[in-house]
Amino acid sequence: MRRLPNFVLLRAFEATARLKNFTRAAEELHLTQSAISHQVKELEDYFGRKLLVRRNRTVEATAEGLRLQQSLVRVFDVIEAACNEVTLAPTSQVLALHCAPSFAAKWLGPRLPEFMRENPDITIRLSSGAEPVDLTRDREVDVAISYGHAVEKSAIVTLPMGEERIAPMCSPALIPPVCQPRELIRRLTLIDSQLSSITWPNWFDHNRIAIPNCARPSFDRAALVLSAAVDGMGVALETTRLAERELSRGDLVILGDNEFVQLYRETHFLSYRRDECEVDKVKRFRRWLFKAAGLSETS
Repeated sequence: MRRLPNFVLLRAFEATARLKNFTRAAEELHLTQSAISHQVKELEDYFGRKLLVRRNRTVEATAEGLRLQQSLVRVFDVIEAACNEVTLAPTSQVLALHCAPSFAAKWLGPRLPEFMRENPDITIRLSSGAEPVDLTRDREVDVAISYGHAVEKSAIVTLPMGEERIAPMCSPALIPPVCQPRELIRRLTLIDSQLSSITWPNWFDHNRIAIPNCARPSFDRAALVLSAAVDGMGVALETTRLAERELSRGDLVILGDNEFVQLYRETHFLSYRRDECEVDKVKRFRRWLFKAAGLSETS
């Protein structure tokens, strides 16, 4: 049995702490100011400590109250989302999608409105994280898009989303009108992408160029690497799939596009449970995703 205070007390406290006023909290919850005040006092008695400090016309949360209020906001958001899903139309479906952060921000996010327009009866619930999820254990996730590698199990179908070009990219402001790319690459700051499948030592070795012996700034997200390159910090070595917008707008250019060895890797992977491959929402998302990526569906 969960040891929790009365939900009504938590709701009264959260509203008061958020609005910093008993009267406004009472109006939001359709109660009297006196009732809200008594409920907050009862919650303080439950914890045996002050949660709010009463001022002239406002209230302020104590350190303990602020921690509780911040946690309650997240919990109430989850509860609200769950309730909204229950009230969906009978034919509606919720697709829980877990995605690598940079792929979600740079490639998938801009395309999701298209999926939503084509599939108005499917509601996307998106979460992100750098580590691949194990769909045999995390049953709340329907499909996952991972970066670098995916969890390999017989109960999981994993499909590579095509080879992606890994290329050196930088702001055009760093490239002089006349330059030798093989010399310029050794003079510019090299930005490390910690999770990339190809590192700068790999790239220099492939191109038979001696790597400069200098310190390199490092980031753990491709999106951060690309952002630093746009800002002129140096050269990013990343997948051009994630830099589509920056390349099309001219914020980034591929350094030595026709001179250096072109390197390709399977970088992103779609995964779903094998026994759910024919589930409608999974099948429709899989087909849309591969079409959006310009690939033929292989499963």
